[in-house]
Amino acid sequence: MQTEELYPPERLARVQEATVRAGLGAVFLTPGPDLRYVSGYDAHAMERLTCLVVPAAGEPFMVVPRLELPAAQASPAGRLGLEFLAWNETEDPFALVARRVAGVERVAVADRMWAMMALRFRDALPGVEQVAAGEVMRRLRMRKSAAEVAALREAGAAIDRVHRAVPLLLKPGRTEREVGKDIADAILAEGHVTVDFVIVASGPNGASPHHELSDRVIQPGDPVVVDIGGTMPSGYCSDSTRMYCVGEPPADFLDYYGVLQTAQSAACHAVKPGMTPEAVDAVARDLIATAGYGEQFLHRTGHGIGLETHEHPYIVFGNHEPLEPGMAFSIEPGIYPGAHGARIEDIVVCTEDGSERLNLTTRDLVIVEH
Repeated sequence: MQTEELYPPERLARVQEATVRAGLGAVFLTPGPDLRYVSGYDAHAMERLTCLVVPAAGEPFMVVPRLELPAAQASPAGRLGLEFLAWNETEDPFALVARRVAGVERVAVADRMWAMMALRFRDALPGVEQVAAGEVMRRLRMRKSAAEVAALREAGAAIDRVHRAVPLLLKPGRTEREVGKDIADAILAEGHVTVDFVIVASGPNGASPHHELSDRVIQPGDPVVVDIGGTMPSGYCSDSTRMYCVGEPPADFLDYYGVLQTAQSAACHAVKPGMTPEAVDAVARDLIATAGYGEQFLHRTGHGIGLETHEHPYIVFGNHEPLEPGMAFSIEPGIYPGAHGARIEDIVVCTEDGSERLNLTTRDLVIVEH
């Protein structure tokens, strides 16, 4: 995939247009997903200031530590025609930015900007109101381009390959931590550059949606929640949850697992342009509640995904913003009674006339023989 397709140069102009519409004097983007989205520069976050400044009027520019200038210029940001302002160790980069944007009354700072930097900007620009840049960037990042969807599809296929290998790793007598280490190795082996999370939640640990790996020994008859994801070289993320059982599953588990499968499938098929995230959430939630498990569905139905594992749109009650083609998000209802728990998760993209699932491995309970 060409960098120009994934990080097109016209994004800079779109951010400037959004800055004007929001009534801002400038947007400040420091290392993180917003900076990468706009410029393609995956800058290292550190105490030295790197900041892309997009003013409402005038040309955007990037302030970088002089020792980082070669890396910035070699990145996709180097082809945007940006002015790079390199600062030396004894200079104040916050004052440098303040001089260049003198006269602004309101600026947006990146949601992921370190507090120490936001406070330095506040001191350098006394009286200038600061707001979060998320409200400017959210609409731009939420609707994925064809190249972004292709990157997410590639990430989905990579994490699917890992899930296909999981039955070889789950054995009674192994600990969650041991299995998790092998899964992490497989995530990297299948093309990811980082392992973002590995959840291996066996038996009662499956009732905790964000369980951390533990030294619990996996027992025969344990249902096991495996929720895994990482970041690809493109910068785009994977995230998928599948259910396994080591040997014969408990009868009460099978009772609610069928309900969960039905709810997850129904929510995926409900996705289409114009549908609200709240309505998609309700499709899964109502089916689970009708079956008597409403109190055991503890979280929202899903979250957006892209350059971050969790981003807009969130598939949750209260989100009335209609879905649009290109929006990508998880559909992951769960039921967590206590003795065990279950979750099924696919990444779904809203298309022109419906939806596409990006995770294609079986959603049936996978029985691991022992």
